[in-house]
Amino acid sequence: MDKPFNDIESEMLGSEIEIFISREHRFGTDAFLLSDFAGGRHKDYVCDFCTGSGIVALLTHKNFKPAHIDAVEIQPKAHELLKLTKEKNKLDTLTPILCDLKDYKSSRELDLITCNPPYKISGTGAKNDEQAVSIARHEVMCTLDDVCKAAAKNLKFGGRLCICQRPERLADIFSSMRNAGIEPKRLRTVHKNPKGAPWLVLVEGKKGAKPFMTIEPPLFVCGEDSEPSEEMQRIYGFDI
Repeated sequence: MDKPFNDIESEMLGSEIEIFISREHRFGTDAFLLSDFAGGRHKDYVCDFCTGSGIVALLTHKNFKPAHIDAVEIQPKAHELLKLTKEKNKLDTLTPILCDLKDYKSSRELDLITCNPPYKISGTGAKNDEQAVSIARHEVMCTLDDVCKAAAKNLKFGGRLCICQRPERLADIFSSMRNAGIEPKRLRTVHKNPKGAPWLVLVEGKKGAKPFMTIEPPLFVCGEDSEPSEEMQRIYGFDI
């Protein structure tokens, strides 16, 4: 299999999937947390927005085996990496799509959309000089409003949008979801340890649902002994 870039590396997701990554298109803990939070069913039709090298879509495929997953990305290099991963692992139920999520239109109404969006509002924080990294971290190419509007356009009634974000953007998440007709229904905070403030929030909204939110118990990445918590070991697929 020919590799179109010189800086490509690969990592194994368990023993099943080899994912191709590059220096600017990598992934972190938040992808594992989002995929686990969103879950899925065998009959679901799913799309992952801002998929990058495809980590959330691949984890969803690996752990929940939905009927089909579209993986939407605007950056050509990340898209090519996912195409390599699809070819290498023969993932017939995953379709990498190179497009602006604002222009994405599924061929059928979707059960679930996941999104690990840019965390920072454009013009805030220290921007990375590398364009690809800036697009991934800052709202250069899309905003929370864009994500929620695109989700509402493609979800079926009662379909779910699951995203992760920084806690300081929580009000923005709720506002964007509601403005798009997606009701925030489930919230979970993620903490590095039991003594720390949350560094991430996981939010699920449902299209057309009535107001009522469940606040789930906090998720601790590490215990007081600084070792990975039992829940994180489960999420990463470690033996406990």
